[in-house]
Amino acid sequence: MNVQLLSHTPQPDKLAATAARLCYSAQGAGEIMATIKDDKIRKRIGECVDKGHHSVLEHAVFTFSIDGISRVTSHQLVRHRVASYSQQSQRYVKLNESDSYVIPPRIRDNEALRSRFEENLKTSQCLYNEMIEAGIPPEDARYILPSAMGTRILVTMNARELLHFFNLRCCKKAQWEIRKLAYSMLRLAAKAAPLIFEKAGPACMEGSCPQKDQKCFERMSRIRR
Repeated sequence: MNVQLLSHTPQPDKLAATAARLCYSAQGAGEIMATIKDDKIRKRIGECVDKGHHSVLEHAVFTFSIDGISRVTSHQLVRHRVASYSQQSQRYVKLNESDSYVIPPRIRDNEALRSRFEENLKTSQCLYNEMIEAGIPPEDARYILPSAMGTRILVTMNARELLHFFNLRCCKKAQWEIRKLAYSMLRLAAKAAPLIFEKAGPACMEGSCPQKDQKCFERMSRIRR
């Protein structure tokens, strides 16, 4: 899995704080943006996050390049609807043996099952190749490809939706692969907007666990290093 933050709104913390200040100021946004001090930025962001005034965070937008996740995880990812997605098409892109497959750790660590799993992947790939060579278009041949097949996707979310995404997908109850993806995205987002994402993570970080399970403080402390 390779995750990159390709672009984001310049000065996202400052912009969100400016939006928050604008609602209660006679000044224009440009003037506020030019004069707002660091301590006020931190204060405004903290208040908005803590009080649930998250609409101002929607002005900050982040675009991630994600390579090497499985189709299993990309199907989970696109369920987050307040986002924009561009995904590599299996209809127009011919896939080959060099394209990645994702093997779940519990299968990878079981030698006997891993061997059978990999053999199944190889069989599917061989039949796919045969169909392509026989003139079957990729849009039809792809039906044989497994959900373990790797994919590439470009994702754009605003900061408010990212907080929601991290709240759900950093939880240890989330499936391992999308949880790993969420951790990677959180690390990158937190570097770009440390105030907005200062408390980002699973719900148990700021309250009781909605899954009625033990808290994830130790896990999250490792993520943020």
